Amino acid sequence: MVRIVAFAAAAAGLSVTGCTTLEQPTAAAPVIAAAPAPLVQQSRPNIVFIMSDDHAYQAVSAYESDVSRIAPTPNIDRIAQRGALFENSYVTNSLCGPSRATMLTGQFSHMHGFTRNGQKYDNSRWNWPRALGQSGYQTALFGKWHLNYSPEGAGFDTWKVLDDQGKYYNPDVITPTGRSAVEGYATDIVTDQSLHWLEQERDPDRPFALLIHHKAPHRNFMPAIRHLQKYLGTEFPVPTNYFDHYDGRRAADAQEMNIYRDMFEGHDLKMTTGVGSKELRENPWKNDFERMTPQQRAEYFSALQPSNDAMNAADMSERDMALWKYQRYMSEYLGTVAAVDDSVGRVLDWLETNGLDENTIVVYTSDQGFYLGEHGWFDKRFMYEESLRTPLLIQYPGHIAPGTRVTAPVQNVDYAPTFLELAGLAQQPSIQGRTLREVFDNSPPADWREDIYYHYYEYPGFHAVRAHYGVRTERYKLIRFYGDINAWEFYDLQADPAEMHNRIDDPKVRSLVADLKQRLEGLRARYQDDSGPAVDAPLALASAMAKGRRDAEAAAGAGHHAH
Repeated sequence: MVRIVAFAAAAAGLSVTGCTTLEQPTAAAPVIAAAPAPLVQQSRPNIVFIMSDDHAYQAVSAYESDVSRIAPTPNIDRIAQRGALFENSYVTNSLCGPSRATMLTGQFSHMHGFTRNGQKYDNSRWNWPRALGQSGYQTALFGKWHLNYSPEGAGFDTWKVLDDQGKYYNPDVITPTGRSAVEGYATDIVTDQSLHWLEQERDPDRPFALLIHHKAPHRNFMPAIRHLQKYLGTEFPVPTNYFDHYDGRRAADAQEMNIYRDMFEGHDLKMTTGVGSKELRENPWKNDFERMTPQQRAEYFSALQPSNDAMNAADMSERDMALWKYQRYMSEYLGTVAAVDDSVGRVLDWLETNGLDENTIVVYTSDQGFYLGEHGWFDKRFMYEESLRTPLLIQYPGHIAPGTRVTAPVQNVDYAPTFLELAGLAQQPSIQGRTLREVFDNSPPADWREDIYYHYYEYPGFHAVRAHYGVRTERYKLIRFYGDINAWEFYDLQADPAEMHNRIDDPKVRSLVADLKQRLEGLRARYQDDSGPAVDAPLALASAMAKGRRDAEAAAGAGHHAH
């Protein structure tokens, strides 16, 4: 009853000091003892937060890219049609674990202490699902966690999570009672678990926050068998910079995430060794296929056999093979996205069928963007647009007008304060983002951010992307790489949207660069980030490369600013 009093006060515009206030007994409680608690509680909006892993905004058809016109996502688009699409949605660190921790806490990586994959997230840290749970919400998480072994102690009433990265077929699922393999396709399993909770375990008298976290379309891009041939043979448009030579961009040249050079031909592209052969080429992580049932494996590779045989029979040049690999990658990646879109449709249909869509906030996003052949790449990590930007779509009937397109720059530090406000809770002082409610009508307040700040730490690490931080304005971008490659990069995004021409040494932009450095210093101060070299620190000379590498490793160390 106390929670009801506090929420009613908040709804009336009175001051609510925070979650602890909601738990304290008050003398007023007996006065409204006859009030119907379920009705008051249920007036608070439900939240369905759907997150995929590595879903490029280019592969969401509401964003109207050439690729997505060929491979549409009609169910994800339903959210945009009924609510808002955020055109300038960015992450703070384009990497799975750090991004997930940022979404939970509303903090940049250096503040919540999870800067790179492989670290262990502290489940006792403040997070928005726990805050909602303490205020009366029922909370549940299904799917990918990828912050440590499990969300035990993170404040969820119910959870079932994929083990580590998760497997596409017959994944191990961790629950409070242990770990076991569940037969089926991961995207479908996560959806089934979520809908079962909504139908059988949800308390209809309480508002709920349901987090649905898909593994897909993360590497190694294994579509459900029903979607395996959905795009095989489709010719997707090849990015104009697919054969990028990385002139003037040393860090881009040093990466190891090239589709035609760095992808494992067997594991990632499912290429076989010869005509008629079922033996895969390079496949270092065999368990992805070995855990499939014999029937699944037979159906999966039989569907790919004709394409593999044609590839092996052709006498391809190096360039033609690179283009073939691009098309195979796209068919696998987008086939994997298709099941995510199916899942979103099932969830939206359930909400509508059960009359819960009008009082439920539905969010669709990804933990970061992804490359679909731009610069010749797959994966993420860089501050270039394709991995910096992430899809974000929100529907909230009666609060967001259908078909809204929000152009204000937002970041994933903004999710936590948004959910707190929409649930009627006070803001958490440690949060570094702002509530997105301020931009739901695409009319941001005068003090809304103009620039976004980014910091990537994981070097040495997978794909050899160097540590870097930077600032993006509406038109320009300035990046500082540090470690064993110390360099500045400057881009005019209006003249060079593909970020092919680093103009840092162009005297015509000297004053622009100086202004951006000042902005960058201001952002680092605002967000309390002193990790990595200072903005005004000179670039390291060759003799100082070892120190630069130590700086990068120190900046990525666990627990920096953790408390």
